[in-house]
Amino acid sequence: MATDATISQQPYLLQAFLSAVVPGLGQAVKRQARHAIGIFTTSVLLLGCAWWIGRADGVGAAIFFLMLLVLPWWAIQTYDAWLPATPTATGFRTTLKIVWARAHDVRYLGALFFLTAFTDFYIIVANPDYALTVFCAKPAGLWGALAKAQSPTLHTLIGYGFMRLRRWSLLLYLAYAAFGLVNATANYACFGYGRVRTVFLLTLIAFTAYILWRRRCFLPANALAAPGFDR
Repeated sequence: MATDATISQQPYLLQAFLSAVVPGLGQAVKRQARHAIGIFTTSVLLLGCAWWIGRADGVGAAIFFLMLLVLPWWAIQTYDAWLPATPTATGFRTTLKIVWARAHDVRYLGALFFLTAFTDFYIIVANPDYALTVFCAKPAGLWGALAKAQSPTLHTLIGYGFMRLRRWSLLLYLAYAAFGLVNATANYACFGYGRVRTVFLLTLIAFTAYILWRRRCFLPANALAAPGFDR
C-alpha cells in the first residue's frame, strides 16, 4: 500500500509530458515496459472505437465517446506517468486510488464544463440568429439573449467550482440540472422523439447520479485535506 511519503517525492514532469503526447511513452521511460505496452494498446483500441463510431453514427457520436472515455483515460495515464514510481506502486491500482481520494474525477468534469462553456460561446458568436429552445419556445430579443447567455455563464461557474471542489458549485449544478431536466422533458413532449434529445436526457440523468454519488467531495471538511490512499 502506498503512503503519503510516496507522493511527496519529486514527480516525473518529463514523463507526464511524453505520455500526454504518446500514451505509455512516459511509463516506458520510467522502465515500466509491460505497463507502457498495456497503456499504449488500450489507447489504440479506444481511438479505434472512436473512429468506428464516427464512421457508423457521425462525428457527434465520436466526439461524445472521446469526451466520455478517451479523454479521461488519456488524462489518467498521463497522471500515472507523473506520479513517482515505487516497487509497490506500479500499475493503475494505486493511481486510481489517488485519483479517487483527491477527487480528480470531479475536477475532470469541471474541465468538461469549461470546454462546454467555450463551445456554447463559440456557437452563440458564430451564429447570431441561433435561438435556444426553452419550454417548447424560442424566445427572441432580450429574453432570447439572456437565455443563450446563461448557458456559457453557468457552465463556467460550475466548471470553476468543480475544479476547486466548492460546495456551492454542487448546489448550483443540481439547480441547473433540475432546470435542464424539466426543460428537456417539456421539449421532448412538444417535439417528440429525437436522438439528440434522448441522448441529452439519458446523459443528464447519469451525470447527475454520478455527481450525487460523489457529493462528499464537495464538503468543506472532507478527506481531500489530508488524502490517504486507503480511503
